Amino acid sequence: MTGHLEVHEGGGVRLVTLAGSLLSIGRAPANEVAIGSRRVSRLHAVLERFPSGWSIRDLGSTNGTTVNGVPLRQARPLHDGDRIDIGPARLLFRSPAGQQATETVSVEPAPPVPPLTRRERDVLAALCRPLTAGGQAFPEPLSVRELGVELGLSESAVKKHLTNLYDKFDLTSNDDRRRPRLASEAIRRGF
Repeated sequence: MTGHLEVHEGGGVRLVTLAGSLLSIGRAPANEVAIGSRRVSRLHAVLERFPSGWSIRDLGSTNGTTVNGVPLRQARPLHDGDRIDIGPARLLFRSPAGQQATETVSVEPAPPVPPLTRRERDVLAALCRPLTAGGQAFPEPLSVRELGVELGLSESAVKKHLTNLYDKFDLTSNDDRRRPRLASEAIRRGF
């Protein structure tokens, strides 16, 4: 059985499977766990899978995150049954035996942003802008075409820069969520 989050919100309960290595939580619909409340930041927190288990980290949200009633100040490992409070939502972490983190797990800080060329930095800044902009809930990161128009580059040039960025950020899978994962990873590393 795989792990999951029980998301209790607005009188209902939904289950979100713990798949992949990163699970974003926030108000924006693009998050894997979207919570529809103004008390929740657009990109509020993230769950990360490590070889020894899952951890949670608040991403500088306005109203904070608590785990088992304790405000989250830094990343911490999660255990089966942990209660996560984000705005009006209550998330219950469920992980079968063998997938749990232990008390001895140390959550390492995010690696630094790799060295980037000026154009790679421009592409990454444009890609991340919708995730960090204020106002309405952010859309998905810009498409290749939108990046090209904004930066005055051809689509093939944008694709080349994105390929270099995927390599530099160690995003090796070739799926359709790679651009959003690149933007999330860049923000996680402090870009």
